[in-house]
Amino acid sequence: MATTTDRPAWIVPDWPAPVRVRALSTTRHGGVSAGPYGLADGMPGGLNLGTHVGDDPAAVTMNRQRLAAHLPAMPHWLEQVHGCGVVTADGASVDVPQADASIATETGHVCAIMTADCLPVLLCDAAGTVVGAAHAGWRGLCDGVIEATLARMAKHAGPDPQWMAWLGPAIGPTAFEVGAEVRQAFLDRASDEDRAAVEAAFRPGAPGKYWADIYTLARIRLARSGCRHVHGGDTCTVTDADRFFSYRRDRTTGRMATLVWIEGGPEQG
Repeated sequence: MATTTDRPAWIVPDWPAPVRVRALSTTRHGGVSAGPYGLADGMPGGLNLGTHVGDDPAAVTMNRQRLAAHLPAMPHWLEQVHGCGVVTADGASVDVPQADASIATETGHVCAIMTADCLPVLLCDAAGTVVGAAHAGWRGLCDGVIEATLARMAKHAGPDPQWMAWLGPAIGPTAFEVGAEVRQAFLDRASDEDRAAVEAAFRPGAPGKYWADIYTLARIRLARSGCRHVHGGDTCTVTDADRFFSYRRDRTTGRMATLVWIEGGPEQG
């Protein structure tokens, strides 16, 4: 499928990835869905990419086709379950695997994560030989989905991969209210060196509640895994209703996609 230049107002990650590594994050704009899956005013034009949220299947199919027109191939979709499973997107398959991350080492295979508040994390090595995408809701992030994705990528990278990451649109620190059990789960898994930083990522709120900074929590996990070149992490899906779907804000809503792939041709960076 040919990449076109008339892309809607989607997000192109601002990160120093190799030239061969391409990435994209959709917004709610650019499709045909309406109502809660449409634009912020409910009018048609929404790019809902989720088949499991109650939208008209024909609209979702058209939305996915519109997205694919800007990609080298249809994305390798996942059935995300808030776990740590990682699959390889290389090779043709009609199956939708149950996993929360994928990697690719061959050109033209698009890793895709769907979100509507959870954190999408894109990853690559400095040589551009392997890319990955991880769905980091708080459960997956706490249980190690980032670490599992990097471990899988490391099998295909050189001895000094120099990992870099981009953190896509997610629920921001002023909107992500969680219970004390969520904070405790992260503290239980924190190293002694990370404990103070993890504690600081949870601001006290109402009694028994905390405001969680999922971006900071992801940066802690990335640093622990040797990834110190981290970019993005400056948007909030909940507070920006014009651009983003948000489950926390609306409950019935669409899903966006954050995608990464290796472009064909020789490295130019």
